[in-house]
Amino acid sequence: MITLIYGGSSSGKSAYAEDYVCQSNCKNRYYLATMQAQDDESLERIERHRSLRAGKEFITLEQPYDIANTIKTSEDCIILLECMSNLVANEMFRDGKVNSESYTVDKIIKDIKTLDEKVSQLVIVSNDVFEDGLEYDDYTKEYLRALGKINAEIARMADKSVEVVVGIGVER
Repeated sequence: MITLIYGGSSSGKSAYAEDYVCQSNCKNRYYLATMQAQDDESLERIERHRSLRAGKEFITLEQPYDIANTIKTSEDCIILLECMSNLVANEMFRDGKVNSESYTVDKIIKDIKTLDEKVSQLVIVSNDVFEDGLEYDDYTKEYLRALGKINAEIARMADKSVEVVVGIGVER
């Protein structure tokens, strides 16, 4: 079972997703963290997220790419994948190369399907990054197209999609 939770920057989607997962009856709660610490700001965000989930009984898995390989089959577990925008960037701009939009989309969707087959529930957090109206360079445009295609495919695959606006989840 897949649940997609998405929203804009600082919309409260991460807190909503954590609360959603904590209400599950699954025996094991995994937090699949995809952010790579590249600078002081990302280190601060990682630490903030760690402190916010302290005491929530998550087993943290830090995996910036190749998410299909994070866990063996576990029938009574729920995974919170946080978050798709980081995963897309990590897969697209990996090992000093720029992977194509189509490669990135295909790989991530394949990995999500593989991961979903291994667990009871998969909750995926993703960002709505398409509302700022700014002009971007070609690499950023390709990244945004890949994230958009992945979000659309996950929404099609999902049993439930929730948009979070100012901390309030609106089921779609």
